[in-house]
Amino acid sequence: MSQQDSTPNFESGSLIGWIVGLVIIIAGMAVAAVMLDAGQVWVVPETQSYVATGGTVDAPADWVAAASDAGKAASSSGGVVAESSWVTVTQLASGMPEADRPAGAVFSVNRTIGIWLAAILTLCIMSFLVGDNPFYKTAEAIVVGASAAYWMVYSFYTGIVDKLLVNLSPGLVRAWTTPGLAEDYDWNWIYIIPLILSVMLICRLLPTGGWIARWPLAFIIGATAGFRLLAHIESDFLLQIKGTITSLWAVDATGAFEFWNSIGAIIILLGVLCCLVYFFFSMEHKGAVGKTARAGIFVLMVTFGAAFGLTVMGRITLLSERFDFLFKDWLHLL
Repeated sequence: MSQQDSTPNFESGSLIGWIVGLVIIIAGMAVAAVMLDAGQVWVVPETQSYVATGGTVDAPADWVAAASDAGKAASSSGGVVAESSWVTVTQLASGMPEADRPAGAVFSVNRTIGIWLAAILTLCIMSFLVGDNPFYKTAEAIVVGASAAYWMVYSFYTGIVDKLLVNLSPGLVRAWTTPGLAEDYDWNWIYIIPLILSVMLICRLLPTGGWIARWPLAFIIGATAGFRLLAHIESDFLLQIKGTITSLWAVDATGAFEFWNSIGAIIILLGVLCCLVYFFFSMEHKGAVGKTARAGIFVLMVTFGAAFGLTVMGRITLLSERFDFLFKDWLHLL
């Protein structure tokens, strides 16, 4: 029996329907763009200018704002040795009426394109609610591809450049990516070891000699397991025990009795004991032990329910944030 292909097959009728739907969506977006000024972003540009005055071999130049009194005095006296300027922008609130925009506000093309792309991709992802479709699959491929590319570049810079090359060849990094690297930053020979391990790890891609990569891989797994073991013992074991060791008679800084804190400490103690009894299988769960074990099940269910509710609330927060973006930043309806 041949295995069925799981790839969705969009038939001609279905494809025509999707094309018609796409035309309707584009028309609706065009109407929203014209009538609601959807997605338009306006900014106020401002030029920041600084001048450097003085400066010797032992004392660096002093950078001051060109519009300040010191900057004007240096410019008039000819004491400026260098100048630097750049443009900063302040984005206006979404949907601000034209009459309320400050003087000098300009239309930002790149930010408007970004708003529209984000809105379109959000709607494409949400289209999965009506079933698998080309819009969803296109947005999914873009998200996965962009995420993979971002993390590849991020990992390369933070791992190879910022950790390895900066300690093996500071001059190269200073001239390439980090001009502010201290001149007295010297190379460290110990980083030759991770360089060798990195080259050995790449041998995994060779047709022969892939066994060489087992040595650095074993080192990575062993070191990671050691670090994670200590972290988990601290966070999941010792801190959990410390959290249950609390005083049943709670008092504040003045020595006054705190009723609700004491009740909470007693509930924590009883809940922990009930859960421990439930997992104690050397004694049959009958009588008082059985009732205590059932109370432990109740505590566990409350804990699991609270954890699940927290997860759901987190997802609902993400969904509400997307709706807030669509109706506020894109459509300007809020």
